[in-house]
Amino acid sequence: MKLGAFSISLAVKDIKASKVFYETLGFKVFAGDLDKNYLIMKNESTLIGLFQGMFENNILTFNPGWDQDANTLENFDDVRVIQEHLKAKDITFASEIDAPESGPASFVILDPDGNAILVDQHI
Repeated sequence: MKLGAFSISLAVKDIKASKVFYETLGFKVFAGDLDKNYLIMKNESTLIGLFQGMFENNILTFNPGWDQDANTLENFDDVRVIQEHLKAKDITFASEIDAPESGPASFVILDPDGNAILVDQHI
């Protein structure tokens, strides 16, 4: 299964303070909008999303169809194919795709410890 780019999405209390902190660790703003309370920070191939007021807990995020630079991959497993594979393995979903047969879509599963995993396809 090809899950695409990986990042951790952090629920932060003060996005400006978090931005400064991660810049001190060598991260640079890669995408996002500070005025809309979200930034994607990058250090080499490591991605961290900072999200203020958008969700309660941290989330592991995978983006099928993208590499770590948000470039579209020629070969990738569509998010709907991944969802069907996981359903066949009796994985429980917190949210499922109820969308057209192609294009952007996402689902959320929880690992055995309750950590959220977002599989979010943008293409």
